[in-house]
Amino acid sequence: MSGWDIGGVPVTVQRSGRRRTVALQVAPGAVTLYAPARLTAAQLQTILDTRRDWVARHLAEFAARPAGRPAPHEGQRLPFLGEDLQLRLSPAVRAPLRDGQQLILPAAGPEAALEIWTRRACAAPYRTLVAHYAARLGAADRLGRVTVSGARTRWGSCAARGDIRLHWKLSRAPLPVLHYVALHEAAHLLELNHSARYWAHVARVMPDWAAHRVWLKAYGHTL
Repeated sequence: MSGWDIGGVPVTVQRSGRRRTVALQVAPGAVTLYAPARLTAAQLQTILDTRRDWVARHLAEFAARPAGRPAPHEGQRLPFLGEDLQLRLSPAVRAPLRDGQQLILPAAGPEAALEIWTRRACAAPYRTLVAHYAARLGAADRLGRVTVSGARTRWGSCAARGDIRLHWKLSRAPLPVLHYVALHEAAHLLELNHSARYWAHVARVMPDWAAHRVWLKAYGHTL
């Protein structure tokens, strides 16, 4: 499939004999087209052409974002699981320390220290949250381990054996958005796909799920 590109960004095609649907994934400087093995190149070209504007818009949004984020700084506000913490930097501490609504980070390497603290601090709340939604869906017996993820392209995942992972940066999202992702992955315990039946499970627990999905797509990069 060489020669396919959108706005100068090459399109990578990944085929699978077990895949039934076509999906497009857009990341900064990368476009991947996932497709069933049975589809011809001409069919894939037609599908790609119908989504070309959508892909180009997302690529432009990625290109317009700042190249990096500033390091944690003194007095910075940090959303965390619905709370507002304030960052303090201190040369006197070697490891992150929470004191009420203040989170004290070592002045040397505060960014790495903040990630380590967040991963540890959100692990138990994530387990509780996912277990809550698994129970509401009637799938508590199918739930495996719940762990914290740092994946680059996914906010969450659910394995066939029932293990669920949620990204540590979701701890900075509005609580309804975090709840949506937890429910989204818990619903995969019943349907390991995105079929109509899957979305029906999500909707019966969270009728307004679509609004939280829109927020995540629009503002997830700010987390």
